[in-house]
Amino acid sequence: MIVVLMGVSGSGKSTVGAALASALGWPLIDADDLHPAANVEKMRAGIPLTDDDRWPWLDRVVDRLREVAAQSGNVILACSALKRSYRERIERAGHVRFVHLTGSPEVIGARLAARKHRYMPASLLESQIATLEAPGDAIDIDVAAPVDVQVRSIIEALGGATASPAASAAP
Repeated sequence: MIVVLMGVSGSGKSTVGAALASALGWPLIDADDLHPAANVEKMRAGIPLTDDDRWPWLDRVVDRLREVAAQSGNVILACSALKRSYRERIERAGHVRFVHLTGSPEVIGARLAARKHRYMPASLLESQIATLEAPGDAIDIDVAAPVDVQVRSIIEALGGATASPAASAAP
């Protein structure tokens, strides 16, 4: 199974992903690590990415998901996946469940203001919120809850997913 933690920047995808990966013993892929340098430089400059910027990146994400899932059987992906078309592209990787980390713009904005991301400025939150096409079929998790509560809620919603013995290999 591929569990995609999705949402706007600052929703906690990487933090919740690391905690969920630890709880399940599954590998974690952070889609931010797969952006080409040109995308990173655009975002660092405060320029929102276009669909044309995202397609090659999403194809790279799908390839990496297939590799890791083939090795471990299960994998967690932290990825914005803001549009339905992006999620459809990610679904090419295999059996995917989306978990939408959601919260008010005030809560997420405060988180962004308090952190220093390696390239994603808080100024892009508004464009991400405008781009977001909220999924109707995802597991919705309120980011205002503590991380451990979010992780328990995700595991319960996944039907009590269990650790995979082969999942201890890092991606």
